[in-house]
Amino acid sequence: MKKIMLVDDSTTLLMSMKGILSRAGFEVLTASSGQQALQKIENFKPDLVITDLNMPGMDGIMFIKESKKMAAMRFKPMLMLTTESQQSKRDEAKQAGAMGWLVKPVAPEQLTQVVKQVLPGV
Repeated sequence: MKKIMLVDDSTTLLMSMKGILSRAGFEVLTASSGQQALQKIENFKPDLVITDLNMPGMDGIMFIKESKKMAAMRFKPMLMLTTESQQSKRDEAKQAGAMGWLVKPVAPEQLTQVVKQVLPGV
């Protein structure tokens, strides 16, 4: 079973996305901040990370940069999920290591379709 980590400071969004992805057959772990996600990542070893951009403390771009320093995460796909649509933010996220961009609110079908495209063999 493929593992997905969701990182967002919105509890409602985390619960909604976790439900969608769990029903699609994924093991899902959530974190409400970049710092919390970095602590959980070591033991969970996700196959994919979906992170919010705007979070207090450590934003999604900084979280991606920090997690990519870990050997186990260096080549793992990461998607940015945000309300932002500025090209400069997209470019910054891509430079940090994000391979895709989802705009909130994301429809359940779109979410599962993107995840299946990003994770081989799903």
